[in-house]
Amino acid sequence: MAHTYTNLLIHALFSTKDRQPMLDDELKTRLFPYLAGIITTLKGRPVIISGPKDHVHLLFVLPATLPLADLMEKLKANSSRWVHEDFPRRGDFAWQSGYTAFSVSQSNLAPVRRYIVQQEEHHRKLTYQEEVLALLKRHEIQYDPHYVFD
Repeated sequence: MAHTYTNLLIHALFSTKDRQPMLDDELKTRLFPYLAGIITTLKGRPVIISGPKDHVHLLFVLPATLPLADLMEKLKANSSRWVHEDFPRRGDFAWQSGYTAFSVSQSNLAPVRRYIVQQEEHHRKLTYQEEVLALLKRHEIQYDPHYVFD
């Protein structure tokens, strides 16, 4: 795409299925770089990936040629398959079916990055569900409370 310039910063998050605490240190050490590799392969640019035991936060630059839904589908499907192949004893590993995502302005890059880095500390006070609802409200996203979490 000649003369196409974008900086589409996205903050996305999704949980393990039923918010099971499956993301232990052994898995996170390998999974987060693997997620970054998928984003890079799709021509995006990972900025930071982190999260506690039951969900992951990603801050990345979305490539101009790929819809967010396609990137998220590939990211979750490929990483889930990889977990099953490289960690056979984790056969019950799965991601939730949906995700939450927000655009981030360049001027808010540092605060969002800090927010993602501090996830372990942040979730000593707040559950994943409380966090998602607060983010949806903050970003003025309408939602049906019956279908927010699968």
